[in-house]
Amino acid sequence: MKKILAADIGGTNSRFAYFEIDTKGVLALSETHWLKTRDASSFADLLGNLKESSFSLDPEDADVTVFAVAGPIEDGVRSSPPFISWKIDISHACKDAGVRCPFLINDFVAQAYACRTPVGTSAKQILPGEIKPDAPSAVIGAGTGLGKAALVPDGKGGYYAVPSEGGHADFPCESEREFDFYRFMIAKLGDTYLTGNRVVSGTGLSLIHEFLTGDRLNPDQITGRLRDFPDTVDWASRFYGRVCRNYALETLSLGGLYIAGGVAARNPELIQRTAFRKEFRCSDTLTHILDKIPVFLITDQNSGLWGAAQFGLQKLKEQ
Repeated sequence: MKKILAADIGGTNSRFAYFEIDTKGVLALSETHWLKTRDASSFADLLGNLKESSFSLDPEDADVTVFAVAGPIEDGVRSSPPFISWKIDISHACKDAGVRCPFLINDFVAQAYACRTPVGTSAKQILPGEIKPDAPSAVIGAGTGLGKAALVPDGKGGYYAVPSEGGHADFPCESEREFDFYRFMIAKLGDTYLTGNRVVSGTGLSLIHEFLTGDRLNPDQITGRLRDFPDTVDWASRFYGRVCRNYALETLSLGGLYIAGGVAARNPELIQRTAFRKEFRCSDTLTHILDKIPVFLITDQNSGLWGAAQFGLQKLKEQ
């Protein structure tokens, strides 16, 4: 029985999972293990921490290992994640650790592949629509930053994922009041321009609240009292709807838009409000297209692991 080691390395947590492939070629999750990313001083140190943990699968025993990381991938083997203090190079660290057949992919590429696993079929529908099986799907989600990826049919019954670093693109404002918010954010952050990362992440919620009220609260203080801050929640909901709408149009994701990431999973009210729906469906030219796109919320915290394993399964089949 083939074994897959899947990893989802984020700015806060590094999640690992042991998958087996059953006799029918279907993934089966055997075990998961979480480590704090900041407890490791390097990628090699992270592999060492895993090897010394209670995780039952020795990395050397996996038939394929897939590392999903929150950052752009260079030459298929390197990454300099913007929210992690160290770099990753699987060509050296994995060889030294005895890891066989390693792959490095973007974390939202993994989220895209997860849409074709039980994680996708169990996702909660937020907005109605009709999935077109031969059309692209898109996944987007805010956590430490804003991730995006698309899943495109390959014409052979399978799919390939298209990575994106669209969270670092600038965020559009659409009214005088929002332009005031833009100037507030630029002054507060000292950035050259405002990005989706800054607006729809957890810290963005704090800054939206500070702009509207003058009070600075941490995200947990706000999410624990959402009913007390309706204006803050409406603004955050509208902005989340906007980044989702724009990405749905950019990818023409008639196969469905999937929302992943910690912010929406922990605070589903942000995407269940009228403000989100109105913003997502709003377009001067293509409302009739947006009306057809279903929106789903992925709540499974292991979604990135399932996606990494699905990628690994595909690679094993290719071999």
